[in-house]
Amino acid sequence: MAAEIDIESFAEVARQLRQQVDEALARYTEYDADCPPRLAEAIRHSLLAPGKRLRPMLVLMSCQACGCDARTALPAACAVEMVHTYSLIHDDLPVMDDDDMRRGRPSCHAKFGEATAILAGDALLAQAFETIATGIEPAAAAARCCAELAMAAGAGNLVGGQQDDLAAEHEGGGIEQLERIHRRKTGAMINVSLRLGGIVGGASERELAALDTFGSNLGLAFQIVDDLLDLAGDATKLGKRTGKDLSHGKLTFPAVLGSEESRLRAQQLIDEAKTALAVFGSRASALEALADYVIDRDH
Repeated sequence: MAAEIDIESFAEVARQLRQQVDEALARYTEYDADCPPRLAEAIRHSLLAPGKRLRPMLVLMSCQACGCDARTALPAACAVEMVHTYSLIHDDLPVMDDDDMRRGRPSCHAKFGEATAILAGDALLAQAFETIATGIEPAAAAARCCAELAMAAGAGNLVGGQQDDLAAEHEGGGIEQLERIHRRKTGAMINVSLRLGGIVGGASERELAALDTFGSNLGLAFQIVDDLLDLAGDATKLGKRTGKDLSHGKLTFPAVLGSEESRLRAQQLIDEAKTALAVFGSRASALEALADYVIDRDH
């Protein structure tokens, strides 16, 4: 297993990686005169809002775990955050989850209107693939990253999971249906973040398989904790309204398993995720620490 990182050391590693991502995202949103100012403002409002940057950190940390300089994967890390932010902008729309707060500020449609919010999301989705195609080398790695990100964000994963999540409102369901929804809606983007870092870092097939196992378990645990926080978290820390899942009749882990069983399930998934990292040895210490952060987070 990887050597442990204490809380203070991990916090500093995470801070440095978030800073690299934030600075790069700011550069990527310096648009030319052809981008309407209101659209650019809406994009920056959502993309540059304070956030955990979990998915970009996974890209960078998995690249490091493969023995490569994390900075080589920075375009892929930014692309993942662009896709994630596009999905949040669209999910917040009244016709979807109807959220007026995101990351501690008004959601994109609440500030700029629904039409501009939709366009901001569209622009970010397109820019994500441009960022990988022009920023990742060699070309074969860029092509593979584009293909894998497109699959994770598409009809069979992120978008399909959101469709099934909407369909499950007020209809109920069991644990198998719930896990199937979130292995696609939440888990696919977490999993592909790890894979992109691995691809850029030259991971072997064995290492990619280990990242898959880690990501699959981490993604599901992340969603369970998210459901628990929506049920009993601090809205100020979360930067968004709580209790909305219950009010919308959403299918959630606490609703199906109960809160205590959900916590136990999340911890089991994190333990299994960390076990999968043994192939990387001490190089995966940051990923292990991030897994512990996911289970202990309060926002």
